[in-house]
Amino acid sequence: MAFKIYTKTGDGGETSLFGGEKVKKYHQRVESYGAVDELNSHIGLLIAQTQEVNLINSLQKIQRTLFNVGSLLATPQSSDFYQKLETITENEINFLETEIDWMEEPLPELTQFILPGGSVRTAQTHICRTVCRRAERNIVLLNENEKIEKSIIIFMNRCSDYFFVLSRYIGHLENKTDVFWKP
Repeated sequence: MAFKIYTKTGDGGETSLFGGEKVKKYHQRVESYGAVDELNSHIGLLIAQTQEVNLINSLQKIQRTLFNVGSLLATPQSSDFYQKLETITENEINFLETEIDWMEEPLPELTQFILPGGSVRTAQTHICRTVCRRAERNIVLLNENEKIEKSIIIFMNRCSDYFFVLSRYIGHLENKTDVFWKP
């Protein structure tokens, strides 16, 4: 028998974290993993618009890591479940840095701020970047009250850098030039 998608347990404005603790749906922990989930959905839309296999593979790897981030954020460290979860390691951070480095190689040096846009894909990539930054801010705020692994914060910071460079790289692939902000 399949489980039902609606449980009615959240009808009172609360949700359960992994481990069973109930919190309000506006709890900072829920805001944090909710923003990560939103980012993952925006990445899915970007993947649906992408034909380059190497970019799809990289984006799907990031999605899997973000699912791990979401699981860690949805689980208080005091929970027995937390020790069973896959943590974010230097490998995931190094992956993003390596991706950023090779994508930057063919790009002209950036000397000005650029405006989001250029094409549907570059605009979607900027949406991923800004949602990632919001998720990062939510996680940093959560870390003020509940200790979060530093590697999660570092990964999210690198992830937003990745999306910025990816937007420029996709523009390069599409023969679009950066649109510079003119104050």
